[in-house]
Amino acid sequence: MSEATSAAPVFAIEKIYMKDLSVEVPNGPQIFLEREAPSVEVGVRSEAKPLQQEGLFEVVLAVTVTAKLKDKTLFLVEAAQAGIFQIRNIPQQDLGPLLGIACPNTLFPYAREAVSAVTTRAGFPPVVLAPMSFEAIYQQQQAQQSSKPN
Repeated sequence: MSEATSAAPVFAIEKIYMKDLSVEVPNGPQIFLEREAPSVEVGVRSEAKPLQQEGLFEVVLAVTVTAKLKDKTLFLVEAAQAGIFQIRNIPQQDLGPLLGIACPNTLFPYAREAVSAVTTRAGFPPVVLAPMSFEAIYQQQQAQQSSKPN
């Protein structure tokens, strides 16, 4: 391998997998008799950590969907979609955005499909997550971190 190719930037998906998936229907079967539309809350967060092998990172995109009708929970879905990414020869200042924006963008369609499928299997209409701006989420996290006192 020449020096030029060994120093070339690398961003590659090594593996995409479901790290954790759960669905709860705590008030079934009575909740299925309700006819009102529920309120649905969606929470999203991502975490990245380096693996023991240099240049490999695990990124986990965690999605929590809670549907409630008044004070009763219809369902709760927690999905942790994960991926192993190879990232090499990237300037340090670009590593955070790759792990906080590009990797979650890659994982999001898989998480969206899992949430949709599991809500359907739980007996509810599918929840289709709206597109998200991981760039805005990343910038918000950076702003929060920089405003914390050390």
